[in-house]
Amino acid sequence: MSGPVILLLALAFGYLLGSIPFGLLITRAAGGPDVRTIGSGNIGATNVLRTGRKGLAAATLLCDALKGTLAVLVAAHFAGHEAALVAGFGAFLGHLFPVWLGFKGGKGVATYIGLLIGLAWPGALIFCGIWLVVAFLSRYSSLSALVASALTPIALLGLGQPGPAALFFLLGILLWIMHRANIQRLLNGTEGKIGKKG
Repeated sequence: MSGPVILLLALAFGYLLGSIPFGLLITRAAGGPDVRTIGSGNIGATNVLRTGRKGLAAATLLCDALKGTLAVLVAAHFAGHEAALVAGFGAFLGHLFPVWLGFKGGKGVATYIGLLIGLAWPGALIFCGIWLVVAFLSRYSSLSALVASALTPIALLGLGQPGPAALFFLLGILLWIMHRANIQRLLNGTEGKIGKKG
């Protein structure tokens, strides 16, 4: 097969894997409510946590991350680094816009981390480190993710990984777009803080 065909297959594979709505599937399997009917209506781990079941939220976080990791590792094994980058992009798009749920998915933080693990694991450590520092100082989960996603591509460039840096710069833009409501609440001073109920 030619290069473009392989990249298209990598994109499709990544998208299909990324589009698996683990938050919805896990909560349903556990007898919980349809996660789309509570809180923000988002299928990600943060909204699953609003069911009051931390174990389900942790499982969602792990699965949403690992589907990104799996997408890039499989693509890299069979088709090389460029295909892995394309599959990673597809997995992120699949998580944000899953065809099975009317293209209404999650915000992408867990999958972003999972892709970092698969493509540039030091970047995952950097992302999580920045997240923890900002979360400790601000108590805002969304702000932590926004700052970490803005700084991680710069860190990847510093590590001599221009390909992943370019990919995660693009993913960061998408992540910021998906967090636009959070950004507005941060600006208004109405964003909920970590550990604060109601």
